[in-house]
Amino acid sequence: QVQLVESGGGLVQAGGSLRLSCAVSERTISLYAMGWFRQAPGKEREFVAAISRSGGRTNYQDSVKGRFTISRDNTKNSAYLQMNSLKPEDTAVYYCAASLRGSGSYTSDAGYDYWGRGTQVTVSS
Repeated sequence: QVQLVESGGGLVQAGGSLRLSCAVSERTISLYAMGWFRQAPGKEREFVAAISRSGGRTNYQDSVKGRFTISRDNTKNSAYLQMNSLKPEDTAVYYCAASLRGSGSYTSDAGYDYWGRGTQVTVSS
C-alpha cells in the first residue's frame, strides 16, 4: 500500500520559514500531480499548492502566493513545500497528497488518491 509521510513541521515565529517534505513509500509508482493542503482547528481542509508531474506547472492558493513554493523530486518520489514569511494564520496541519491520474481537479480533495497523515505547523505572533 502506498503511504505518504510528511515531515518538517514545527513552531516558528511570524516572518520565519519552514520547509515541509513529503516522502512516498513506493519509489516506482507513477505519480502525476502532487499537492499540499492544510486544515486549521474548526476549519475545512483547504488547498495550498499543487505541482504537475514534470514540475513545469504549479498552482497556489491566493493567500500563500509569493510566500510558498512547491517543488518535487521525481527520482525520490518526493514533494516539498518551502514556506517563507509565515503568518499566524498559516497555523494548521499540513497534508501531502498525490494523484495517479493524468488529469483532474488538483485544487480540490477529489483530485487526489493518496494522503499523508499531516504535520503540524504553528506560527506564533
